[in-house]
Amino acid sequence: MSIPNTHIRAVLDGYLERFPKEVDAAGPLVRALDGEHELSSPKEFRVGHVTAGAVVLDPCWRVLMVREGDRGPWLLPGGHLTAEDGALGEASLSRLTEATGLVPEQVEPAADPLPLDLDTYRIPEDPDRGEPEHEHFAFLYLYRATAATVPTGDGAGGGLAWRPHTDVPSARLAAKISQTLATSRAATASREPGEVTGV
Repeated sequence: MSIPNTHIRAVLDGYLERFPKEVDAAGPLVRALDGEHELSSPKEFRVGHVTAGAVVLDPCWRVLMVREGDRGPWLLPGGHLTAEDGALGEASLSRLTEATGLVPEQVEPAADPLPLDLDTYRIPEDPDRGEPEHEHFAFLYLYRATAATVPTGDGAGGGLAWRPHTDVPSARLAAKISQTLATSRAATASREPGEVTGV
């Protein structure tokens, strides 16, 4: 069973309530939902389709990134939704495992169930695959990895590296990570000894 549009709409509504300045940027996705496009399908090309990804931070607040080959761009782990995915957060964790080899026990999801970012970007036409130009609507969820679980070398999809959070694909996402860092530091400074807080 694929993720229904009703779930995507509910997550999007919560996200836009949190980040109202992004309503205009989310317009193409809203219109695709209104048009009842099958947005969980990687074969939906009328506007585009939804994908899921992960923003994984290590104890030094670096971001785990992946790339194909030696010269490809560094990207966040993520990918298309599948028929086995039940929810966007679940899909994010599955794509993270597939791309990096990290398993759910090695990462801690953010306490906030909403995605950290919604990244919309255009995929060029691919005549070899018979795919027209289309949009990807990537719901990016936040995770923390401990020092003991930092991967090295290659992941399932290519090279892996911990990179500065300023290397992420958008300045907006980099700013959100910086805000998360500031909030976490403030919480750490103010909490009682022995008290534990999430991301």
